[in-house]
Amino acid sequence: MGNDLRLKVLVIAPHLSIHDVGEGPLAHHLVKAMCKHADVTILALEAANGPPLASQLPEAEVVTWQEPSWLAKNRFVRTMIKPHVFYLSRQVKKWLSAELAKGRQFDIAHQMLPAAPRYPTALRFFPIPYVIGSLGGSLPTPAAFQNEATTEKLSTKLRFLDPFRFRYDPWLRASYGKADLVMGVAPYMEDVMSAAPIRKFEPFLTIGLDEVPDPITRTRKPGELTMLSVGRVTRTKGLRDSVRALALLKDLPHVRLVCVGDGDDLPECRAEAEKLGVQDRVTFLGRLPRDQVEAHYRQSDLLIFPSFRESMGAVLYEAMRWSLPVITTRLGGPGSIVDETCGLQVDVKTPSQLAEDLAAAIRKIAFDPELGQRLGTAARQKVLQEALWEQKADRLIKIYRKTLGSGETVQEG
Repeated sequence: MGNDLRLKVLVIAPHLSIHDVGEGPLAHHLVKAMCKHADVTILALEAANGPPLASQLPEAEVVTWQEPSWLAKNRFVRTMIKPHVFYLSRQVKKWLSAELAKGRQFDIAHQMLPAAPRYPTALRFFPIPYVIGSLGGSLPTPAAFQNEATTEKLSTKLRFLDPFRFRYDPWLRASYGKADLVMGVAPYMEDVMSAAPIRKFEPFLTIGLDEVPDPITRTRKPGELTMLSVGRVTRTKGLRDSVRALALLKDLPHVRLVCVGDGDDLPECRAEAEKLGVQDRVTFLGRLPRDQVEAHYRQSDLLIFPSFRESMGAVLYEAMRWSLPVITTRLGGPGSIVDETCGLQVDVKTPSQLAEDLAAAIRKIAFDPELGQRLGTAARQKVLQEALWEQKADRLIKIYRKTLGSGETVQEG
């Protein structure tokens, strides 16, 4: 396959609508950009809301099936088991069998979603080179934090079964064993899936951006700092730890924390701020419209995001594109997105250790405005180099070609 020929790519994903939530819109952006480089055929379910998928992705050949109403009725079952994934797999198997019998050919197939690594693919039944992923999740809550993370969903608590399934589930093992490539959202997924018979693994982060604002120069006095926290407020996102860190900086009264987002841990975070006597230095704004969130990125000095069970971390790219330095953890997705050029990373061992290390990182940036500016400038540059959807799509096409033996080695960025 010469590099001058457009690849014929088959993409499979339950949901790809831009009007969906979660992983679907991210894959939508990637596929849309990919259509400029390849002939793409999409097999997906039609979303309940929004225009037909074919009108959203006119550059591709789109084949969809309407999800049966009985599959969507029970939200708990739909979230826990994802029966629509199995329904789509059945439709894919029938459609692809018929098309191949008619002489249809694809260079490569890609089971793009679901991102959770717990679902077999129908592609294992066909003689087409195929890719699975990027897969993410499966990070456990650190043991020292489990007594505080009491509101985890049952689906999260069942992640301990993943290694067992990677080792013994025949359908899952066949799916991974026959795949020409399995991609993970970050390098940690290779270790998570070490019990699966994966022939080749490659990290590929499936979050990206359409554009990046102009660079921002921030000026402030040493000891002054407005930190920003953005995202769903669950225990694992680390807002409670940010509040505790702020309480260790009582000698820095001009270091403040602004929190944008809502969630089940928000009452606990408010209570923690009051208990530790920093309620006057923490502003809880709850959920805000997107334009107001963007304004806070622009007005703040630092993003603090000490999530300790984060497979990706889209909020990091959102902040970094606004020339914001980052303080985050050395785990999962954040551990692979942020490096020493654009932010500070901390380990996660115990709640007290995390708060202390966060406080030390905050203090370092608070007293060194030039460091904050330098990290923020590099953060924006890193996003420009690796996070735009066009770059993501170009890299994915190169990965396809390398997988097919017709491309050179591909590196992140």
